[in-house]
Amino acid sequence: MAGNGLPSLGRVKLTDLVPDEGLPSDSYKLSVSTLSQSLAQYSAAIIQFPMSDGALLRAALDSARLYFHQKPSYPSADMIHTNDPRDWCKTSGYYADPSLWQETYDYRPGLTPPDSNNGMEFSPAGLPDIFALLGKVARVILDAISFFLNLRSSSFSKILDNVPLRPREISSSVLSVCCHARPSFQGAQHHNFATQEDGQLVMFSDHEHQVDKSLISLVKSDKAGLHIKDCQGHWNLVDEVLGPQEAIVYPGLALYHETAGYFNPALHRTDINNLQSNLFGRCSLAFKLMPKSMSSLSCSEMRAAGHGVDAQFQLPVPVDDFMQKAHPTDQLLNRNSVSNFNFNATQEGPWSMKCWYRIHEAYDKEEEE
Repeated sequence: MAGNGLPSLGRVKLTDLVPDEGLPSDSYKLSVSTLSQSLAQYSAAIIQFPMSDGALLRAALDSARLYFHQKPSYPSADMIHTNDPRDWCKTSGYYADPSLWQETYDYRPGLTPPDSNNGMEFSPAGLPDIFALLGKVARVILDAISFFLNLRSSSFSKILDNVPLRPREISSSVLSVCCHARPSFQGAQHHNFATQEDGQLVMFSDHEHQVDKSLISLVKSDKAGLHIKDCQGHWNLVDEVLGPQEAIVYPGLALYHETAGYFNPALHRTDINNLQSNLFGRCSLAFKLMPKSMSSLSCSEMRAAGHGVDAQFQLPVPVDDFMQKAHPTDQLLNRNSVSNFNFNATQEGPWSMKCWYRIHEAYDKEEEE
């Protein structure tokens, strides 16, 4: 470990992040610390799923490849979408953005996909199961962040969808099944966005970075290509060494606002270099845990826990307004105190450096045994 930071992207077992009644275990405290430190340093972390969940994710990716492979080479005009912020909680079904060489199928419970011109539209298989799985995982991660910030349990629940949804409710959260650079998709062969890195020409799906407006985003892909900028301004390929039961988690703009800037949103981009020779392109599952449209981002839990809330976060912001507003990333407040929030060497409470090392050593010994 270098200083107070992590030497590489944090890797956390999902089973260690699930809280139990009573006092937190050492493995839980270590996992929460590793997750939060990784999100602060690298704007991302790796989540390890149980074996049965890993099999479900792999099956969903297999289904996604076949789904997009049978799509026509060029979508009809009504299937071409751009990112209209007014539609942030209205997307459902298949659509494409040829300028980004990207096709997407959005699964949003409570909203029926529109009929296509070719009649009945079939979806990739297993989406309700994947949505339920990743939704639970995202909420577990959000609760871990609450623990890290010393907030009340389930402190974000007031801005989340009901579980389960009530009659006639539509999910604000969404599961996006994506395909980048399918060779048979005649979308953007003449719209290559390239950048020079380490002496090599690398092509990305967008010439600038993107940022999700979610609280938490979870991504599982069949090929590496997701780059996220860390707190030092370096771009890291975060899914290069993922195992079959692992996925990437990163914070979004809504979490940044609701935590008063304590967790910066991940700036990300997708590398589509060398995919032209691949039959299926790059497929991924992306779950975005979104705040519900009829709520407001207010930082009230942060104030209640005694955290400083800067002027730009003082007034409550209706979620629907927040989603439709542009948020220039160069104007985001950078709180350098985030990565050291619970690693104060002079502190002798439960989150002191001395205590953290004792937990770390005990956990390593337990893993070896």
